[in-house]
Amino acid sequence: MLKSLSAFSTLLIISCLANAQFVDKVTDPVDYVNPLMGSQSLGDLSNGNTYPSIALPWGMNFWTPQTGKMGDGWQYTYTAQKIRGFKQTHQPSPWMNDYGEFSIMPVNGLHFTEDSRASWFSHKTEIVKPYYYSVYLADDDITTEITPTERAARFRITFPRTDSAYVVIDAYNKGSYIKVIPGENKIVGYSTRNSEGVPSNFKNYFVIVFDKPFTSSHTWKDKELEDSVELKGEHVGAVVGFSSVVRGTVLNARVASSFISIEQAEQNLKEIGNDNFEQIADKGRAIWNKTLSRVSAEGGTIDQMRTFYSCLYRMLFFPLKLYEKDATGRIVHYSPFNGKVEDGYLFAGTGFWDTFRALYPFLNLVYPDINREMQAGLVNDYKEGGWLPEWSSPGYRDVMVGNNSASVVADAYLKGNRGYDIQTLYQALLHGANNAGPEGTGRVGVDYYNKLGYVPYNVGINENAARTLEYAFDDFSIYQLGKALGRPADELKLYASRAMNYKNLFDPEHKLMRGKNQDGSFESPFNPFKWGDAFTEGNSWHYTWGVFQDIQGLIDLMGGRKQFVSMLDSVFVMPPTFDDSYYGFPIHEIREMQIAGMGQYAHGNQPIQHMLYLYGYAGEPWKTQYWVRESMRKLYQATPDGYCGDEDNGQTSAWYVFSALGFYPVCPGTDQYVLGAPLFKKLTLHLDNGKQFVISAPNNSRTNLYVEKAVLNGQVWDKNWIAPSTIRQGGEIQFTMGATPNKARGTEPSDYPYSFSTDKSNPLNVK
Repeated sequence: MLKSLSAFSTLLIISCLANAQFVDKVTDPVDYVNPLMGSQSLGDLSNGNTYPSIALPWGMNFWTPQTGKMGDGWQYTYTAQKIRGFKQTHQPSPWMNDYGEFSIMPVNGLHFTEDSRASWFSHKTEIVKPYYYSVYLADDDITTEITPTERAARFRITFPRTDSAYVVIDAYNKGSYIKVIPGENKIVGYSTRNSEGVPSNFKNYFVIVFDKPFTSSHTWKDKELEDSVELKGEHVGAVVGFSSVVRGTVLNARVASSFISIEQAEQNLKEIGNDNFEQIADKGRAIWNKTLSRVSAEGGTIDQMRTFYSCLYRMLFFPLKLYEKDATGRIVHYSPFNGKVEDGYLFAGTGFWDTFRALYPFLNLVYPDINREMQAGLVNDYKEGGWLPEWSSPGYRDVMVGNNSASVVADAYLKGNRGYDIQTLYQALLHGANNAGPEGTGRVGVDYYNKLGYVPYNVGINENAARTLEYAFDDFSIYQLGKALGRPADELKLYASRAMNYKNLFDPEHKLMRGKNQDGSFESPFNPFKWGDAFTEGNSWHYTWGVFQDIQGLIDLMGGRKQFVSMLDSVFVMPPTFDDSYYGFPIHEIREMQIAGMGQYAHGNQPIQHMLYLYGYAGEPWKTQYWVRESMRKLYQATPDGYCGDEDNGQTSAWYVFSALGFYPVCPGTDQYVLGAPLFKKLTLHLDNGKQFVISAPNNSRTNLYVEKAVLNGQVWDKNWIAPSTIRQGGEIQFTMGATPNKARGTEPSDYPYSFSTDKSNPLNVK
């Protein structure tokens, strides 16, 4: 029976593969996006920790239906049954929570508190597009629709026949203000419900204008209605009534906000102009199609297309625009660092610990125009706050480790971005590398690191080994940028030397990275499966590979290529053993590793995501091809539970999108991507310089996952890497795919990707 069942299963799989519906060409990629991907999450198990973002790419404001209560970082969860409002949000992560938030909620009856106004809803009556949202609120018999611009939005509300048609505006607690202006069908106000990282006077000012007069109006404080038209307090809001004498009465509202003033919110409202709801939605759809179409995918299954474009959608939000345009068209922003209105660009809402790895490299390749603005914004971060942010939300947040702004700045310039003050940014990198700043800026433990070459385990600095490894890569980034800027030789040699500090933590007994005490002895006892402690949200098996700049050096430390590959293989062979004693319970990242069925491979968190590409440094690229395809197949799907951990501001999505292209930026700051294998039969990059780069694999399939041959611009290409500069010149790489590994390709040392220790220009190699 078991044998027969196995045979039946095999036939079923073959049949499904044979009948899989392939998409030859995508003309409207936005139609393949599922904004609900990753929204079925909890604090103890993340399937993405996302919410449906109804917004434009990198828009200043996002909108989302709010199922959670005020202050709940899980503001929308797929399994929820009620909606409490439609919320303007800027939240990068439930762990970071939100700022600049308020909500709008239509109701049938005068109920305004978040519990009393909550209405049952069903996903069956929910339409979710990046540029449009609609849902039926069952308890109130009301349909609500939203479509956004960058700083404004249109609402369209369809009421039943009722004498109790109301709209509730909630300015939230922690200090808010509301004013009803009946003669203008308008409500203005502000919210100061901010999580952290902003000055005490940071406000989100809003204006709401309706197309029908109010039949009644109230303000409210806490849980009590007030008769006044203007109110300020800990938690205030408004309720305005409308006439709905026939079923299907439609109420339109225009909404905008500003971090500067109510007057600037009025200015931002002009983004809507005279456009009606459909026109704004059509423009939003066109913008999303244009932005997503920078990458055209062909020859994948419908599910693959949906996953690909849903991931690409997630990469186009953070960091969001914090800047606005005043009445003269001048670009201005409210500074969360000094509390003043300043000129120029500013962005917020990203953690470089996550996004330096793949998100920013992808922007540099496909969307360098927006990253030029982001780099100019970093200049303003430094000028106004004295430091570059490592986590901005919207000001400095003390979260995660590392000084990875160095990578973000260096990679942008080295990939060709210009038009901003790189000299100031370089000085910011030097400042951050040699000082410990406030709120997670600079380098914690910098004096130890600069003196000993590592942050010690036993001096009261947590996650010390992780800090050391990341600082070493950051020093490499500074070296690379300094070299491009023609900095003095002694300065370059200093950062080149520090880039090798990873060696100080290598334990030859275990062939793993290990915390080291101030006296030079290793931490003891040592459990390589212990999460946290010396490492950040991972263990030694995850962080040992974090030597992006010098994989060959790591290979040498491990005893050569054979031993290195054996260690890589071991990650998948071992059971998902863990020691959670540092935390006292299994954090959600541990659970996500445990249930993935891939041993110690913890793709749901960032430190190990590049590890699959390291086989190419040791002459066995076919193992990269296998494990990358396996990870894409098992760990990603365009469904509410479609991620295998936190999506994290585009980083986990960027891994998928890069991997689908067939390469990955293991070491930002170099002119190399490490090759894997493409997912689709054809992908075309439409670059900002007008060139196109085509990635062709016509016989690609689920079984044909190995690269038999690669031809780059007409020449056989056996290297395990490809240069971004080559891609930006336009051209084509053609892959011949097969069902069995080609173990003769990419096996010579000359085929291996870049490593700093073998770089002849490395000043440490110059005699």
